[in-house]
Amino acid sequence: MTSAKPEVTPEGVDLIRVIADPLRFRIVTLLARETLCTTHLVEETGARQTNLSNHLRVLREAGVVETEPCGRYTYYRLRPDVLTALAGSFAELAETARTTIETDRKRACP
Repeated sequence: MTSAKPEVTPEGVDLIRVIADPLRFRIVTLLARETLCTTHLVEETGARQTNLSNHLRVLREAGVVETEPCGRYTYYRLRPDVLTALAGSFAELAETARTTIETDRKRACP
């Protein structure tokens, strides 16, 4: 019985693209430290509110952040489980690469 090859799923690839944007990565970094509203994020990033809202929508649709209404403000919170799952995929790939190196596994050329 062969074990399944670890891989980053298509969903994971999409998530990498979502987080790879510099402003979205900054937002994720800020939200890792505390739950913030749009006003706070505008102050921290210097981005325009409409631009920031578009990026937050992308993060929300990707499942990276969740919202919490609070009066007339909306707070954003990072969903660490999503990042943990993605990190786990990379950890599995790294372990596979270590095993490949340690066993000097390579395919013979034809």
